[in-house]
Amino acid sequence: MGDKNFIRFSENVKIKKEMHVAGVTVRLLIADCTGIIYFTDLQLQDGDQLTGYTVHTSKMLTKMQENGQPVLPRHYNGVVRTAETVVLFNLGKTSAGLNCYIYPIQDMAAGSIELSQGVGAHKVKFLDPVNAGDELALKASTRQCLKNGSPTRKDGFYQYSAAWDSKHMVKLEERKSARVLFEFQEMQEGGDRL
Repeated sequence: MGDKNFIRFSENVKIKKEMHVAGVTVRLLIADCTGIIYFTDLQLQDGDQLTGYTVHTSKMLTKMQENGQPVLPRHYNGVVRTAETVVLFNLGKTSAGLNCYIYPIQDMAAGSIELSQGVGAHKVKFLDPVNAGDELALKASTRQCLKNGSPTRKDGFYQYSAAWDSKHMVKLEERKSARVLFEFQEMQEGGDRL
């Protein structure tokens, strides 16, 4: 097997400053070549200066351990009517991505379901109407927003569970209710970064 020669290069992407970047599509094109080519460590960052290598979070974080074994994901169930604040106890040493599942008990209008943290920060609003028995899933672990397993629209952020405790506001259409499920893997700091 021949030597692997890696070449590092960077490109600037210019955008209108007043515009918000909602997504980036990268297409890698190769022509008139033979052999094997590896594309690794694609990094997008703000600013006009390349700051260098950033390690994958798996080097910095690991699943929380008890007696040398990973702790299983935590689950919190609840029933919400109109609006409730749910407190999650994350006993891990650092914040963790939070998967939120909402099961409406009655039909609800578009934009009437919201999740946020504390007193309203990090808010997300589901933009489509829902029917009783639907499943809404906002999954930070996979960066997906789903309705009955298919992508659906949202406005706002994915949720996370802060270390030790985390307050989450669930707001529904007035006088309507839903079952909620919060799921997250508690995390702790990993080994050396390099």
